Amino acid sequence: MKVFTALAAAALAITAYAAPRPPISFMPVSEIRPGMTGVGRTVFAGTERSEFKARILGVLRNVMAPKRDLILARLEGGPLAETGVLEGMSGSPVYIDGRLIGAVSYSLGSFPKEPIAGITPIEEMIDAVASVSPRAAATRPSLELPVTPERLAAALRAMYQRVRPFADRPEDLDVIGLPRTAGALGVQLRPIATPLVIGGFSGAASDLLHEAFQGAGFSPMAGHLQQLDAAPAEDLQPGDALGVSLLRGDYELGATGTVTHVDGPRVYAFGHPFFNLGPTQFPMTRARVFTLLPSLMRSSKIVAIGDVIGTVEQDRATAIGGTIGPKPRMIPVTLALDSGRGAARTLRFEVAHDEFFTPLLTFLAVTNSLISYERQVGSATFGIKGSARVAGHGTITYEDVVTGPDAVSAAASYVAGPVAALMSNTLEPVRFEGLDLAIEASEQPRSATLERVWLDEPRPRSGQIVTLKMLTRAYGGEERVHSVPVNLPPNAPESLSILVADGSQLAQWEQRELRRSDQPVTVDQLVQRLNDTRRHNRLYVRLVGSSAGAVVNGEPLPSLPPSVMSVLDAERAGGGVVPIRSAVLGSWEVQTDHAVTGSRLITIKIEPAR
Repeated sequence: MKVFTALAAAALAITAYAAPRPPISFMPVSEIRPGMTGVGRTVFAGTERSEFKARILGVLRNVMAPKRDLILARLEGGPLAETGVLEGMSGSPVYIDGRLIGAVSYSLGSFPKEPIAGITPIEEMIDAVASVSPRAAATRPSLELPVTPERLAAALRAMYQRVRPFADRPEDLDVIGLPRTAGALGVQLRPIATPLVIGGFSGAASDLLHEAFQGAGFSPMAGHLQQLDAAPAEDLQPGDALGVSLLRGDYELGATGTVTHVDGPRVYAFGHPFFNLGPTQFPMTRARVFTLLPSLMRSSKIVAIGDVIGTVEQDRATAIGGTIGPKPRMIPVTLALDSGRGAARTLRFEVAHDEFFTPLLTFLAVTNSLISYERQVGSATFGIKGSARVAGHGTITYEDVVTGPDAVSAAASYVAGPVAALMSNTLEPVRFEGLDLAIEASEQPRSATLERVWLDEPRPRSGQIVTLKMLTRAYGGEERVHSVPVNLPPNAPESLSILVADGSQLAQWEQRELRRSDQPVTVDQLVQRLNDTRRHNRLYVRLVGSSAGAVVNGEPLPSLPPSVMSVLDAERAGGGVVPIRSAVLGSWEVQTDHAVTGSRLITIKIEPAR
């Protein structure tokens, strides 16, 4: 009997979306007349939907591209006389005679005396999110690391001019039902600011989020993930509060608005973009309104993000759209922090999979974790170990030491840099399966400088193994000698060079002398390059000789025979071959527990083997 009951319950859940809803018809803009009265729905408290009135004032028709319309209405009822149009009302559906006309989505600028709103027509919302094409590589937003307020604000502006008005010029608008001078409203109407729930962030990271997102048309507020009453996902109704989650767990970041229309498992909301990213894979969540915050400047709903009920798949100029049901894959992140001053801490959170937000939020989460539990002023040292798993392409390995007054930013950039490089690559889409980090923090600077390099053998011979010694001086004056055995090739020329350098200077030398390509041609090659990135806690040793070679399709091929070089020289016109005149005959590296800087180059004379 229990088995039968369970099967019956599963069958009911599977067929829930097939249960007929009351049919909802749409009213096109052509039928809307000034003086009509509509009924809107939204949540003012908790999860209970309330009604308000919308008195139609007229229609703004944009006769210029992109030929969009906006219905103007004066809102009445509930708390709106006191609050005006609320942040968080974006997407609130409005009906006339039971027919859906669209979503409350625009409001007048600061300090309006009346709750006058713009309503996005429902036809434009449905049409906008019907596209299923992937996001074009050329339109993927990028973020330069390390993240600063200026770089983040610039990236957000490049993605979407959130504060842009409905129309740039009054003369671009065809005003219907209003005096011609009312066209000036078009340049005052802007998308209603979207409440942005931020939890777990403090200090500089919180300030960065608030400053950048507020400038992009969001309303950041402190919040947290809340377990809501277990209402079935299929019970989602127009007028319900809705969330879009970007970060969940010990950190929280998400936006909230209102559901406009539900058609089976399909959901339409907001009436304006989240970021106008196009195709997305963001968690769609329930939301709860705690209370309202009336303000003379702009009033807002105080909202908490709830349980995931589906996926937001489209983020377009007039709506966001998604599907109730399967949840999108997020990237699980584990960050273990040990400072040696107390109990170790482990933070766990999930990041949305997106070309822009994944590296940004990874950077901010690492930054916030370090400044929350470690000091924010003065030099610090962070030893970082971990891995990032890339589906189908192996693992990115983290292992380095960063130190100095900017160690927090350097550590966060070191972690987020490979994520940004892979997410923004134009070769093929990639998917991260997880990120595991262990960071050991110290308040003592651990830096060292390369002072001197020498060979113990005064007369090195070809085929011999000689000992190379390197003297470093650490912060505070401590000297250390590091040794590495260097194999001299049996057929070594009379003169060779030995280069000892830190990771940064070695990378510059390779770019200059070996024409090392920074443009991999496959994702596997990109992963390999990221794993080969020079580290701060290494001394790199290169045995260099003069020998012709070439870089072919990004891969260096040193010491090539003259016959091969003649063939490659003929292919140089195609652009895939770059000649090089130096060859690396041997490579070694020495790991230290300091971040080392400096370089030395010595030339040695090789005697023939006995």
